[in-house]
Amino acid sequence: MTKRLYRSRDERMIWGICGGLAKYFDIDPVVMRVIAVLTLFFAGWGILAYIILRFVVPLEPEEAPS
Repeated sequence: MTKRLYRSRDERMIWGICGGLAKYFDIDPVVMRVIAVLTLFFAGWGILAYIILRFVVPLEPEEAPS
């Protein structure tokens, strides 16, 4: 199975970007959120990247009922 980046449905605070990135890189979502907050201090490009990812990265597909 190929690895795909999705916005998370489970681990979400705003749009699920950090949760999706955490699943993709197999790290704790809290760590990804801390990294996202730290990017706010680097000329604000983190906010722009977060907004762009919201529209570029698709939402995680729903699991089929068993």
